[in-house]
Amino acid sequence: MTDGIKKEDHVDRLRRQWALELPDLDTEPMAILGRAYRLSNLVRPSIEQTFAGFGLDRGEFDVIATLRRSGPPYRLTPTDMYSALMISSGGLTHRLDRLQKAGLIRRERSQRDGRSIEVALTEAGAALAEKAFRTDMTSEMSFLHPLDAKEREALAGLLRKLIAGIETDQAPIEGEGSSTG
Repeated sequence: MTDGIKKEDHVDRLRRQWALELPDLDTEPMAILGRAYRLSNLVRPSIEQTFAGFGLDRGEFDVIATLRRSGPPYRLTPTDMYSALMISSGGLTHRLDRLQKAGLIRRERSQRDGRSIEVALTEAGAALAEKAFRTDMTSEMSFLHPLDAKEREALAGLLRKLIAGIETDQAPIEGEGSSTG
């Protein structure tokens, strides 16, 4: 809303077209899910550009961010990591190889079980994860300017309620990343 005037967006135009073509079909899901998809597509290039500025792709950032937010000593087993990231073990291995080559992570014998391996964030990896995340949050906040603090809180609450309901009804989607941070 801008000064009480409803502004039409891309999804409104799509729904209007479908209403003409299939007037008996309720397109209400597009009003929410279509907008969520559109929003993701609109902000994705900026997020990817932010991480590229740090020499990372989004998947690589997700790995070092997962380790960084896990807290000291910033180490996890590969199983814990691919469960948290909701990716295949093969997909994780490829990311870990690139990050190890860049000096951002190390693979080390587990401190709890010497037979298994843990992934440890290096000091350089921790610093890069924090710097990239801070930059990303500043960038993402710039997209929220049309909403005041109360509107952002209300929208976040409604999205949380929707997602929690969907998560309760179904298992996580294979290949889904951890999102930003």
